[in-house]
Amino acid sequence: MLLRDLDKIPDSQHADVAPIDWQGATGPAMKIVTGFLAAVLLLAGVGAGHAVVRIAEDRGGRIGTYVDKYQSLKGSGETVVIDGLCASACTIVLGAVSHDKICVTSRASLGFHAAWDFGASGRPVTNREATRMLYDMYPTSIRSWISRRGGLKPRMIFLRGRELTSMYRPCYMDAQASAHVR
Repeated sequence: MLLRDLDKIPDSQHADVAPIDWQGATGPAMKIVTGFLAAVLLLAGVGAGHAVVRIAEDRGGRIGTYVDKYQSLKGSGETVVIDGLCASACTIVLGAVSHDKICVTSRASLGFHAAWDFGASGRPVTNREATRMLYDMYPTSIRSWISRRGGLKPRMIFLRGRELTSMYRPCYMDAQASAHVR
């Protein structure tokens, strides 16, 4: 039932309820109503201005595709929740989106490796130029972490757990609730 429908209730259903004179209402009842309305308005504003993008089980792809994808996300003000695997080109989000707009859940896992192309024989060949470009996109803390592990190589290295939460704030929520996956 909506508040606007209260006047449609037959008198027999609310015979014991005294009408409220809102014109001169003061005291505890008015404080409760005012507090309730303020909370509703506050929550409505929070929901509208704080959209969430959830990243999970993203194995990456072409670097250019991810650069474009995350550039549009950069200015949106949306919070990025990393809630599972974000590997390869997916990790470009770390350099494209402001650090304070990214949080990680306990399931977050970042996978890094050298960029590659298919060689003449059809086998993957490291693309040094693209690898350097990818590396340069990352924030300093991520570049330092990668360097301490020998740099970007063909073999994937993973950042997760306490090491990851020491660099990015943890998300204290169930990221699967009311968020959309990108």
